[in-house]
Amino acid sequence: MLLEQKQQTITITTDFKAALPIMEAFYTLQGEGAHTGRAAYFIRLGGCDVGCHWCDVKESWDADAHPKISIDSIVEGALQYPGRMAVITGGEPLMHDLTELTATLQRAGFQTNIETSGVCQAVTGSWDWVCFSPKKFKKPNPAIFDKADELKVIIYNSSDFAFAESFVPFLRPNCKLFLQTEWSRSNEMLPRIVDYVKNNPQWQISLQTHKYLDIP
Repeated sequence: MLLEQKQQTITITTDFKAALPIMEAFYTLQGEGAHTGRAAYFIRLGGCDVGCHWCDVKESWDADAHPKISIDSIVEGALQYPGRMAVITGGEPLMHDLTELTATLQRAGFQTNIETSGVCQAVTGSWDWVCFSPKKFKKPNPAIFDKADELKVIIYNSSDFAFAESFVPFLRPNCKLFLQTEWSRSNEMLPRIVDYVKNNPQWQISLQTHKYLDIP
């Protein structure tokens, strides 16, 4: 039986220089993209100004709504579990300087992955894997293009296929390309994605497998 294991204890600190706003941190399986099915410790940071109307974690948008957690405490929480892949997500995680967090995670033996919309001016942190997931609601900063290992575009309507293709010329040749239906539109858009991938085999389908398997 596949069960999510929530982080049990965290330490709230007033040393904001070595702390980040954490909405949640938990151990589960990666459900999307190139690392689907792998055990991962997710660190969801508060703060986002992209404004996707279909976002399923709108409660992450306000960074001030979430406690500042020390980086040492964040990493200590991750070390409670056997997996050594840490996924930094949000919100929009690059709203924060992630240099110290990623360095501390890597010293502790973690692979550091990020999912970002790429809208921020700086790409901070040391990354083993960058999932670039652009959104129509805010233009990404071109600085993200040559750092992306994976392009994952959410397909909400048919115009999103052209939106996805518009980034491909700017990415590295070995960047993996994924199309993923927005969950509430799966019945309508998934058959279109299947047809698109069959006709454009450089793309792959990304499914939110954690939702299909009912893994929180």
